[in-house]
Amino acid sequence: MARRTRSRTTVTAPVPPTAFVQATPVRPRPVLTMAPDTDAERITRRAFDLLADHGVAVVHPGAHAALLAAGATPGGEASRLRLPRDMVAEALAATPKTVTLCGKNPARDVTLPRADKGFVMRTGTGAHGFIEPSSRRYRNMDIADVDSIARLANGLDQVGFVAHPFSYGVHELTSDIHGVARLITQTDKHIWLQPYNIENVEYLIRVVTLAAGGKAALKARPIASTIMCSFSPLEFKVMDVEALIQSGRAGLPVHACSLPSAGGTAPLSVAGNVLMAVAEILAMVTLGQVLAPGTPIIATPLMFTLDMATGQALHACPESIQAKALAVQVLGARGLGLITHTYGMGSDTPDSDRQSASERMALGQAVAMAGVDIMGGVGQLETATVFCPVQAVLDDEAGGYLRGLTHSPEISDATMNWDQVRGIGIGAHFLDSPHTLAECRSQFRPKVWQRQGRDDYDKGGRVGAWEAARDKALALIAADLPPGLPDAATCREIEQVVGAADQDIIGKSQQVAGKRDVI
Repeated sequence: MARRTRSRTTVTAPVPPTAFVQATPVRPRPVLTMAPDTDAERITRRAFDLLADHGVAVVHPGAHAALLAAGATPGGEASRLRLPRDMVAEALAATPKTVTLCGKNPARDVTLPRADKGFVMRTGTGAHGFIEPSSRRYRNMDIADVDSIARLANGLDQVGFVAHPFSYGVHELTSDIHGVARLITQTDKHIWLQPYNIENVEYLIRVVTLAAGGKAALKARPIASTIMCSFSPLEFKVMDVEALIQSGRAGLPVHACSLPSAGGTAPLSVAGNVLMAVAEILAMVTLGQVLAPGTPIIATPLMFTLDMATGQALHACPESIQAKALAVQVLGARGLGLITHTYGMGSDTPDSDRQSASERMALGQAVAMAGVDIMGGVGQLETATVFCPVQAVLDDEAGGYLRGLTHSPEISDATMNWDQVRGIGIGAHFLDSPHTLAECRSQFRPKVWQRQGRDDYDKGGRVGAWEAARDKALALIAADLPPGLPDAATCREIEQVVGAADQDIIGKSQQVAGKRDVI
């Protein structure tokens, strides 16, 4: 008798959503409301009051004059300007509410807000310490580590763009230029510029202009964006204003970054910390539309809290997490309508330990459910002063987990499998249900997090997620570079710009009395 062939139904696994792949179907993001709408509106109202009645200090002469001409009025101190409510409101209305952070090819573009209502991640910035993935040895960040960060980030699916660290091995005054030059030639993802001195802004933009293929190409497809910071409380340095002006001229989006510390540069309360950040970001929105009209401004509240027992700045304590989530609520889609960016990963502990895992998941869940568009801090430890490649891999995994968590479930008769549920018999199950078969590949599947049982765990030498992440980090760092990077001739031109920057900026610093500090 011939054997009957068993019928088979093939289920195709959906492509998991990433920084570059949208989740389907589109679902609302679950919402965390840190404060009632009336309280959020109170913060907004007081931020407008603060700018109109007290104002901000702008020491850039050209910007100061332009703001006066646009309607600002003199404040109580020489450099202080009051920003009328109508002026701020008009700037807020004029600020673009969408932005595309372009990669070196369209497949690496990040358009925000995302159509699937999700978020993207970025690597940590500003770290001066580095933890070697193989030995776990801590040391200063070397300029060569930028290569490792670039290669690592190329393979992290949830990371939409990459920031450069502060690197040793080159002169501190031009470390940013050296870092960007190495980063932009080794990643096909969008990068983030963070200038260290006013003179550096021009050279940073020259580097990314070469990598993009010229000024017109950069304007058409901005492969970099720039951070502009307030100098809390309520001041703006010449360097940051110049970064805004030159970035706008080049067509680069700007991350308007406020970094107040509760108890230091902001009141010692969540509400006071958020008020300072919202006011400073609204001021930067206003500066942007006066000095660089049409420039996309990304609201970037990166708040800290001073530990009153030690004086240490913390960014993953409950108060800082509340402040970030509340700032996103006030500034983002539920409030003022700006694109938002804040820390979504990071911890205050110096190692990738259990405390780190707890703090960064509490932070990530809070800001993700608050509605943030960009979650920063991938790979960072010790309050954003250390970068750890292994932690970056773990954070990428956490990003995928949080993406699944914030993709709300569809509720319908079909998703409840109602037709089968209403007739299920005694002792029956759903393992062979057509519904189970159709959905069996839709679950979140971790890549380095572990789900094995105790026996397999013991037999495997108790290798866990950290070891798996370490192996993945080492493999990514050793991987080939992606196609589409600047060619050899362009790399030589970039090296020439870096050399010119060293000669100009370091040379000038040696011609003046005293030590030139990084601003």
